[in-house]
Amino acid sequence: MTLDNLLSAADQQAVIELARRSADEHLTIDGIRSAERKADGSWVTATDQAMQNALQSGLAERFPSFGFLGEEMAAAEREAAWRECLDGRATWVVDPLDGTSNFRVGFPVFSVTIALLVGGRALFGLVYDPCRKECFHAARGGGAWLNDERLTLGDAPHQALDSCLAAVDFKRLPGPMAARLASEPPYASQRSIGSVALDWCWVAAQRVQVYVHGKQKLWDYAAGQLILQEAGGASADLDRRIDHPDCPLEPLPRSAVAATHIGLLEEWLKVLRDEK
Repeated sequence: MTLDNLLSAADQQAVIELARRSADEHLTIDGIRSAERKADGSWVTATDQAMQNALQSGLAERFPSFGFLGEEMAAAEREAAWRECLDGRATWVVDPLDGTSNFRVGFPVFSVTIALLVGGRALFGLVYDPCRKECFHAARGGGAWLNDERLTLGDAPHQALDSCLAAVDFKRLPGPMAARLASEPPYASQRSIGSVALDWCWVAAQRVQVYVHGKQKLWDYAAGQLILQEAGGASADLDRRIDHPDCPLEPLPRSAVAATHIGLLEEWLKVLRDEK
């Protein structure tokens, strides 16, 4: 099943507008900041659920035959939706508020992310940043975009690792790896912005050149990984398994390593694995 059989250009634009409209209504910096801890230790606010409800309703209205898998669903519901996706049902995978920890205290880096998967493969994805009015989006085989500007890394020079700006989430890395990166940084400088979806997109936009995160979930990365792939970047996990467009995604949490160029990714992986 191809994207053309599922989403017309008008459909894609409608999903982008739904994400923008819902996020601009709910994900304001003056929004709900009170929060509760979920069972896994992450934060959730009433805004997370309100956003998910708005997106689920809007998507179901336009695409009634598609499935839906959202972060704020019960685990059993997510598992059932994933099985249907693997069986061939087109399924929306949604994180209604990526960066809840930032949102709840008014730190202006958070996003909404939506991906369309069939058989576990992402065919369309978007990440919308309401604070900057930036919508990153991509279609399988159709390239990646930031609003109306094409994102392309194909002509980017192979930058040396020691001159790169790195996005590093130390919290979820193995302790020895995190300590080594902090004490002997192989890059020029480091940032951690607190939104996995935007991490991927900022690599695609060359705002950072390398990225590593120890544990992220399907709804965190499905859209962002597609955007990076369509921009011409490269990614893998910490076990050096390169991400290929034809490989299905996995529902279990995974590590992520990314770079603007395959050569830079290989150099970054070698450093992360402490290979001489």
